[in-house]
Amino acid sequence: MKNALESLPEILLLGPGPSTTHPEVLHALGRPTIGHLDPKFIELMDETKALLQRLAHTNHPLTLPISGTGSAGMETAFVNFIEPGDRVLVLQNGVFGTRMKDVAQRLRAEVDALDFDWGAPVDPDRLRTHLTGNRYDIIAVVHAETSTGVRNPLDEIAAIVRPTGALFLVDSVTGLGGIPVTLDDWGVDIFYSGTQKCLACPPGLAPFSASGRALAKLRARTSKVPNWYLDLSLISNYWEGAKRAYHHTAPINMIYGLYAALRVILEEGEEAVFARHRAAHEGLVAGLDQLGLELLVEPACRLPMLNAVKVPAGIDEAAVRSRLLADHAIEIGAGLGPLAGNIWRIGLMGHNARPEIVDRVLAALAACLK
Repeated sequence: MKNALESLPEILLLGPGPSTTHPEVLHALGRPTIGHLDPKFIELMDETKALLQRLAHTNHPLTLPISGTGSAGMETAFVNFIEPGDRVLVLQNGVFGTRMKDVAQRLRAEVDALDFDWGAPVDPDRLRTHLTGNRYDIIAVVHAETSTGVRNPLDEIAAIVRPTGALFLVDSVTGLGGIPVTLDDWGVDIFYSGTQKCLACPPGLAPFSASGRALAKLRARTSKVPNWYLDLSLISNYWEGAKRAYHHTAPINMIYGLYAALRVILEEGEEAVFARHRAAHEGLVAGLDQLGLELLVEPACRLPMLNAVKVPAGIDEAAVRSRLLADHAIEIGAGLGPLAGNIWRIGLMGHNARPEIVDRVLAALAACLK
């Protein structure tokens, strides 16, 4: 019988995610599987929670990985804390802001959206003006917008949201592990991320955190959480306390992988990791400039780990991506929405944020553009 696994190529994943898995994470994934209620596994769960709290700079007791990708983290964030009729404001400047709006509307919330140009950051002054005379239960924003390469100004946004009393919801699927995430300083109430970006771990878990204010809203619900699998009032009984109550079978080996990924980052040191991502980004930008290529986003609000590169006039962007994959075993991403066909997205995330990786993709891109 043919074994399809043996024919899988080794691809350098430089798109918007997943990123290349760190070797130590790969080793951890291959450790023997044990039971999800085994005392040793529960001990590992507790250590993983503590490492997540350290990396996200939070004392939120309910900090844990949701079983599922970053999209499961998004669903968790909304289904637990929205009831029909709640007022929600979404700050939109890319695909994942629009997805937030869609999820909130499906839960029958009253959803407003502040729209900003794709490739530009959220404007705090517009937000401040909009909030004059408007009250919301939740205000949601994407920290690192993967579809455009924009880094939204969380410090400024948080300072505007905090006095309103709204729960502050933040998506940092691409940010965690590549740029600072400081939940308690920002006053974030609901947070989710993903393992497959700067954590250099395969897709399959969504790091998640909820504040005491958020949990108070959860406990005060007048209706059941509409999603059983993502109901935090049930999941928390498995992740917290002396007696763990079975909810679902955890993805055991993926939690091994997340534990290893968090250790890798914290042992290298957060500042060193962030500096490595910045240096890789700067090296890529310099090399792209020599090739006559420009970035979509202005320097002040660029993400270091996700680079949106303008496609030159007359270039078939899909053909370039195909050649990179076929001839150089490198994957980069295409544009989405209004940016489809107009940009390439080059990710330098986690283990890929290294000079030799930058040199390799620049050389390959130069060859494909000839």
